[in-house]
Amino acid sequence: QVQLVESGGALVQPGGSLRLSCVASRSNLFTTYTMAWHRQAPGKQRELVASVSGDSRIITYADSVKGRFTISRDNAKNTIYLQMNSLKPEDTAVYYCTQPFTDAWGQGTQVTVSS
Repeated sequence: QVQLVESGGALVQPGGSLRLSCVASRSNLFTTYTMAWHRQAPGKQRELVASVSGDSRIITYADSVKGRFTISRDNAKNTIYLQMNSLKPEDTAVYYCTQPFTDAWGQGTQVTVSS
């Protein structure tokens, strides 16, 4: 079973940037799996933010973050990233690193966008 650990969440002002990281441990088949970021805001459903295929050839984004967020992965480091630019208050949420095929989830990292 893969273990996913996120980091990088913080309090940031509107218009600011953050980069989230997620390290996958015990991941012999890490390169074969699509990885994703989900988020959940208070009182809201969890939503898929972005995903990246094992070879990085297929990348998807939610419409709400397209053009502002960038997902990437470094398979040599067993790590995925979410670069978040032009942050808005509505981006405030707990962000989770996920491996959808195995239904593995990280513990989450809090992102708060507020002035």
